[in-house]
Amino acid sequence: MLWELRTDIPLYLQLIEHIKLLILSGEYEPGAQFPSVRELALSANVNPNTMQRALSELEREGLLINERTNGRKITNDASMIRAMREEIASSKLKQLKKELLRLGFSDEEQLAFINSQWNICDSNC
Repeated sequence: MLWELRTDIPLYLQLIEHIKLLILSGEYEPGAQFPSVRELALSANVNPNTMQRALSELEREGLLINERTNGRKITNDASMIRAMREEIASSKLKQLKKELLRLGFSDEEQLAFINSQWNICDSNC
């Protein structure tokens, strides 16, 4: 797992985002055992307390379930995972639409542009 951490955003927020994307993208199956705090902290090269803070937040959000003696597992709630994934995708699309509008693209031009770039992205993204 590749961790690309920056210095301009708090580490624990970056860890939350990275792990959330791994779960929502299906990298971890619903109900699957999740790596330990130490494993993750070592792979991300961060302090275990920082990783613990991120994982605790993901527990509060419901993506991770802490089974005290068995460690953590990914939630089995596929509908929640799907809803979170769609919410993030919708937010990204709204952000893109806003930027394209600022560049002067009409709604029709936006769709045409996205369609024209779609196949290019398949091989370069």
